[in-house]
Amino acid sequence: RSEEEPGKILHEHRFEKSQQAELPDWGFPYYGSIDSTPLFLIVADAYVAATGDETMLKELWSAIGAAYHWMVEFGDLDGDGYLEYSRKNPHGLWHQGWKDGSEDHLRIAPPVAMVEVQGYAVAAHRAYARLARRRGLGDASLRAEASADRIRIALNRDFWMPKSQFFALALDGSKHLRTAITSNPAHLLAVQAVGEERIEPLVSRLFADDLWTPYGLRTHASSEPDFDPYGYHLGTIWPHDNWFLYRGLKLLGRDPEARRIRDAMLRVWEELG
Repeated sequence: RSEEEPGKILHEHRFEKSQQAELPDWGFPYYGSIDSTPLFLIVADAYVAATGDETMLKELWSAIGAAYHWMVEFGDLDGDGYLEYSRKNPHGLWHQGWKDGSEDHLRIAPPVAMVEVQGYAVAAHRAYARLARRRGLGDASLRAEASADRIRIALNRDFWMPKSQFFALALDGSKHLRTAITSNPAHLLAVQAVGEERIEPLVSRLFADDLWTPYGLRTHASSEPDFDPYGYHLGTIWPHDNWFLYRGLKLLGRDPEARRIRDAMLRVWEELG
């Protein structure tokens, strides 16, 4: 019911019994999330890098090691090198990336390899490599770096759509591309997983009229047949989503485009209060 696995980081927990009763078929903590574990590793590395807190690293090391082990041993369901999900609780979340949902609103048959999650995996392997190096584990660090490089190369090959000059939303269980134009590939910029030759066409497409608005980046392009401006993840605008694009543009030194994101978010705040 909880979809728990060794080392996996939880999706959510509800402490109050009344809150748990709203989802009687779930076990709590609930672990139906493909991205919480790589993001945990990324944040742990960012914290240690920013603070130099070796004591915290020592305290967290067993959890960090377990999370990394989950990513390597449990996260790849079919041995193709990608992190994938397929719900184990028939009443749990069907989609388990950030665009989660109890139904197949994204129209992707499992096991599902979301494009942004592979970017998180690249960053998580790099994060573990740096943390392992701090702990004096040189061989483990080198293996993690090699894994990051391998996934980055595969991601830029397997998810790229030459005709659209853009990354697909996902690979489905049959290894077919879900070719929708969405905001998800923007996250790859924030984790520096995009091949050099892909950056310019990716950024250009993200700012095309069917994705970009005066209020930020849509989750789903208006040119897609299932676009819904009121849909949870099928056309609405999320500040969280826009932050990933902003972060990626800043890392690339593309300040004019980054300012467009900032100004759009401020415009939302000013108009909605």
